[in-house]
Amino acid sequence: MTPRLLVSLLPAFLLAASAGAAHADATLDKIKQRGKLTVGVILSGPPFGTIDPATQKPVGYNVELAEGVATGLGVLLETVQVQPSNRVQFLQQGKVDILIANMQWTQERSEILSFVPTPFEEVGGAAIARKDSGLARWEDLRGKPVCVSQGSNFTKPLAEQYGAQIKAFRGQPESLLALKGGNCVAAVHVSPTLRELAAGNADWKDYAIVSPSDLIPSPSVIWLRKGEADTQAAIDRIVQNWHRTGWLIEVEKKNGMTPTPLLHELKAKFAKAPL
Repeated sequence: MTPRLLVSLLPAFLLAASAGAAHADATLDKIKQRGKLTVGVILSGPPFGTIDPATQKPVGYNVELAEGVATGLGVLLETVQVQPSNRVQFLQQGKVDILIANMQWTQERSEILSFVPTPFEEVGGAAIARKDSGLARWEDLRGKPVCVSQGSNFTKPLAEQYGAQIKAFRGQPESLLALKGGNCVAAVHVSPTLRELAAGNADWKDYAIVSPSDLIPSPSVIWLRKGEADTQAAIDRIVQNWHRTGWLIEVEKKNGMTPTPLLHELKAKFAKAPL
């Protein structure tokens, strides 16, 4: 399913979610009763998330989105750092209420989890490699070892479309360390993080982004457990309002990101929609 098709089917997803719920879920009531929302976030580095060395508190794009959901629900926020290797388990085991964790929509993921139908962005993958690697296109990865995070949605197209030999690690930091250690010729992760790393981090001055095009740009959505229709609907209203007011665009600019065309399309769409 293409990102544009997913966006066009948002009402159908909402209808299906409502029809499939035999009774109201209790999660939203529990969140409001305890006055706190627990969100699993990825802190893989700027712009998505990191630990502020001065305060030792998480900061970044994912954290600001989590704060936005908590504010919209009228509760306090607790963030829990998750990894690609454990984020689904943390959600399914009830350790977190929702995930804002660099986890784009895929058909496979939607079969085991529910998601907020309105995406908050669209993100693809980028490959980073040494400048002297000779890599210039995604096709150049064929037959070569490529580092990714466990559970990455980039694994399938890298292996099936481009013939890369996948080496999966616990998270992005471990994957990038493996790249520097020579365990792979390139590492593939969410594009904004790697592009910022290559452009402005002195430790990565010998590395560059392999291709100007991103790998499988996909809708970024908030994930929750199956059967939580009330929570899903409440958060969907919040995300739609983010688009309506332009708040998401401002948050991205604040974090040094460039809003994609999809974000501007959704702003225009929801600005015209009745409240």
